[in-house]
Amino acid sequence: MSRILSKATRRSQLRFDGWIAGMGTAAGTRIVLGHWPRSPFGPFSDVMLERADGERLLLAPTPETADFISGTYIFDTVHVVPVDVSVADDIWTVMAGPLGLRFTVGHRRLLGWLLRVVPGVLARLPVWSTLTDFPARVLLAGVRTRGSARADRREWYGAQDLWPVHTVSAIFEGDDLGAMTPVVPPVRFGSGSVPRKPALTRVMTTVALAPGEDTCPGVPGRPHDGGTYGKG
Repeated sequence: MSRILSKATRRSQLRFDGWIAGMGTAAGTRIVLGHWPRSPFGPFSDVMLERADGERLLLAPTPETADFISGTYIFDTVHVVPVDVSVADDIWTVMAGPLGLRFTVGHRRLLGWLLRVVPGVLARLPVWSTLTDFPARVLLAGVRTRGSARADRREWYGAQDLWPVHTVSAIFEGDDLGAMTPVVPPVRFGSGSVPRKPALTRVMTTVALAPGEDTCPGVPGRPHDGGTYGKG
């Protein structure tokens, strides 16, 4: 009986190694880019948007990534579209279906330098994210480093670097979204938002599946170890 209960309450963990960028626009659309060179799905990127009227959209590159992300976070609309990300020095360019996005990243500040010394082996531990949750709430309004997700999943974020976003240019469905603004109000995809000030974060994200949920469609038995690039 104890073995059956242990299997039923066990939580398989999936890790995503990459970057999260969050920014607001004058049109009221807030944008969150996830760029994952290393993930259980192989390298991929996705975009979450919340419009001024509150509609939450997901742009994901495959049915498998769309199913997993929409099974973890909350969206009103999900689109499976090509999501291409290119990085040249401090300029990030994103093409994702109806969205064209370009943003520039500045020099890291004190918090970024402090996060940079966090070893990767520590950043991926849920206990580390639990310990840093309160400081993150104090230093970065709206940010959580742990929380509950849909379908009884749990998540932890281990940040390892942080840069300010200086400029944003975005077009969605042919409309210019205007100049960069703070991420206000906070986005409502999950248990926490991104920093209020537009920023790019180097992060290790861990998602614990529901008890007894051993895997997800499209997830192979071993995580894919893809290359990394971008700011160092």
